[in-house]
Amino acid sequence: MIVTVERTSPRTLTITRRFRAPPARVFAAHVEPALIRRWCLGPPCWSMPSCVNDARPGGHFRWDWAGDDGGAFHATGTYEVVEPPQDGRPGRIVHVERMHLGPDGPDPTPDNHVVTTFAPDGPAATPGTLLTVVMRVDSPETLEAMVATGMTEGMEQSYARIDALETAEA
Repeated sequence: MIVTVERTSPRTLTITRRFRAPPARVFAAHVEPALIRRWCLGPPCWSMPSCVNDARPGGHFRWDWAGDDGGAFHATGTYEVVEPPQDGRPGRIVHVERMHLGPDGPDPTPDNHVVTTFAPDGPAATPGTLLTVVMRVDSPETLEAMVATGMTEGMEQSYARIDALETAEA
């Protein structure tokens, strides 16, 4: 399973990936701080020393990453919608995030409006998840800068860990 990336407008990126895990498990991996710290790392040389995640409408988050090379950055944001998957209905998270360079970087990137859905995928006997992430930014230049960071490659490395979490806990 691999991330697919499509520019659906000059300011919008749509990312999809299938998971073997059911929607409730993939959703939990996106809202529970202990699980986020286990998978949302990007390349193998990065870690997440801190993860504050208040996943509820109006709740805030701050995720901190550190690289073996001394690099660091963090993301902050606010949740607008947090709806777990239920009774065959897809789950959904809507949030606004900002990236900050360095551990205490004062100048965030422009707002990234993100809608993530967790849809059932596959037969009922072995339910999987189709994850769709739609990111909308302020300008085509911001989108180009985001993609140029290698973000989508790091996302695939991170998302592969969600499948590994499911396998390890089964």
